Amino acid sequence: MGDKATAGVTGISGSGLPVAKSGEFRIGGDLPVWRLGFGAMRITGKGIWGEPQDHDEAIRVLQRAVELGINFIDTADSYGPHVSERLIAEALYPYPAGLVIATKAGFDRSGPDRWTMNGRPEHLRKACEGSLERLKLERIDLYQLHRIDPAVPAEDQLGTLKDLQTQGKIKHIGLSEVSVAQIEHARTVVPIVSVQNRYSVADRAAEDVLKYCESMCIGFIPWFPLGAGKLTEKGGKLERTAAGMKISPSQLALAWLLWRSPVMLPIPGTSRVAHLEENVATAALQVDDRKMRGLGQKVKTA
Repeated sequence: MGDKATAGVTGISGSGLPVAKSGEFRIGGDLPVWRLGFGAMRITGKGIWGEPQDHDEAIRVLQRAVELGINFIDTADSYGPHVSERLIAEALYPYPAGLVIATKAGFDRSGPDRWTMNGRPEHLRKACEGSLERLKLERIDLYQLHRIDPAVPAEDQLGTLKDLQTQGKIKHIGLSEVSVAQIEHARTVVPIVSVQNRYSVADRAAEDVLKYCESMCIGFIPWFPLGAGKLTEKGGKLERTAAGMKISPSQLALAWLLWRSPVMLPIPGTSRVAHLEENVATAALQVDDRKMRGLGQKVKTA
């Protein structure tokens, strides 16, 4: 394939690694991944802006993720912006067989913690070309619309992704932060294989979306799966249950997500190798159904 690669191939390896115990899911029916992935947002600078504080550690995190068997990495052109995608290529290219890299478009960035929706077709096309170049890919296996921009007709945004798919620049299309009605409408324009909504044991506002994804075998990628640390605060049900299981609250929060649904694809992110290894160890945990159901009833985070 010349000087570029295509991420994601048929087949899945590394079944002896801990991450494999998270189970397998086939994105779009033909991209097999282990259900515990890696979110590459936090390898950038503060406010998801600029270079990471420790460049070498960010590279080690990405490389260690693959060593541990993770074969699904989620990023976006807006992380940095562009920094996360560039670091992924720096750390991992040429990509190992079976690695699926998902990215997103639909935001402009003007500074730390500043996000402005932009679903204009010309922006989405340019964003896709930029992601292909930075990631050194000929085709992006999963390209996600970061938000459906209310200032632009949804058909125009989705139609642009459909055109990119027809051109062979992306394989599958996903959505982020959407309602069931928005997913149903999008599927009248183009097939949708994944949805990325905020979801955790303490934040289940997207429960109806998860149930819809289950019914349609659409991958559900929960972002903010640990509530940016809020789930690990002292004194809550999660902490007490975790202590009884001799694991960390964050491990229990991830274990609950993996237990909750077979279409769940958690992508906890971190900028530290030690934290990454702790997250991956979650996949091998033996969980008790009764305890998991009890957590699902009501969780106090503090």
